[in-house]
Amino acid sequence: MKYIETLREGERVGGIYLCKAKQAALTKAGKPYGSLILQDKTGTLDAKIWDPNSQGIDEFEVLDYIDVMGDVTSFQGALQLNVKRIRKARDGEYDPTEYLPVTDKDIDQMYRELTKFIQDMQNPYLKSLCASFFLEDKDFEKRFKFHSAAKNVHHGYVGGLLEHTLSVTRLCNFYTKAYPMLHKDLLLAAAIFHDIGKLEEISPFPANDYTDVGQLLGHIMIGAEQVGERIRTIPDFPVKLANELKHCILAHHGELEYGSPKKPAIMEAIALSFADNTDAKMQTMKEALASSPENNGWLGYNRLFESNIRRTSEE
Repeated sequence: MKYIETLREGERVGGIYLCKAKQAALTKAGKPYGSLILQDKTGTLDAKIWDPNSQGIDEFEVLDYIDVMGDVTSFQGALQLNVKRIRKARDGEYDPTEYLPVTDKDIDQMYRELTKFIQDMQNPYLKSLCASFFLEDKDFEKRFKFHSAAKNVHHGYVGGLLEHTLSVTRLCNFYTKAYPMLHKDLLLAAAIFHDIGKLEEISPFPANDYTDVGQLLGHIMIGAEQVGERIRTIPDFPVKLANELKHCILAHHGELEYGSPKKPAIMEAIALSFADNTDAKMQTMKEALASSPENNGWLGYNRLFESNIRRTSEE
C-alpha cells in the first residue's frame, strides 16, 4: 500500500484504503459510474469507477476497507484514481489506525497549551465555565482531543478540532496585546468555546460525517446551547457576560450568509470572527497546496477561494 500523500500522476496503485464515501452517478452521456472518496491517515483521494458493472468490481459499502487497483490521473489540478478492480478487504488484512488522518502535532502538548489559557484567566466566572469542560470533564477532554474540525474543508483529521481551536485562541491572545481595549478573558473563552458544537455536529471517526442534529441545527447553535446550559449551573453567573459570550459564539462566522445567526456586535465577536476565518483559510490553502506537492504552477480554480491558486515562488 502507498499512502495517499505519496501518490503521483501516472502511477498504477494497488492497496487497501477506507471507502469514506460512495455515490452512483451518470455521465453527461447517461452512462453510470461510481464516485468514491478513499482515505488513509495521510489524506483522501477522489476515485472513479467508470465501468461499475465489470467483473473486477466486487460489492462493498461505505466505511468498508477495500483493496483497490487503479491508475492515478489528474483532474482540475487534483489527483484522481481511475479504478480498475475492487474487492472488499478481509479482517486481518489491514490496521484501522493506518486509515485515520491525524494531526502532525503533539495532541497532549496542544491540550496543555490550550488549558494554560484557562488557568491564567482572571474572571472567576469564565474561568470556572471553561474549566468545567476542559479541566474537569475527562470524557469531554477525550472526545475533544480525538475530533476533527470539519468533514473535509480544513482540519478534517484526528486532533483537528483541538489544533484549530488552539490556533484561533493564540490569534485572539495576540489581538488582546495589539488592542488592549478587548476584554481578554471574554475573547479567549469565546475562542476556546467557538467550535465545541462540532462534537455533536460531526460524528466521530471513521465516519466523520454530519449527524442528524448537525444538519438540523449546526455547530454554532449547538455550541451556544451547550455553553448556555453549563452557565446555568454556575451560581450568580452575570447575565450580561453570559449573553456577550454566547453572542461571540453565534457571530463567529462573521456574516449571515456564512451561517452565523447574528453578525458581530461587540469588539470581541469581531476579533473572534477574524481569527476563525484566518486560521480556516490558511489551513485550507495549506492543505490545497499539499495535495499537489510537486506542482509549482497554477493548480486550477479552487471553489473555496473562488480563484485560481498556486504556491508562492521561492525566488
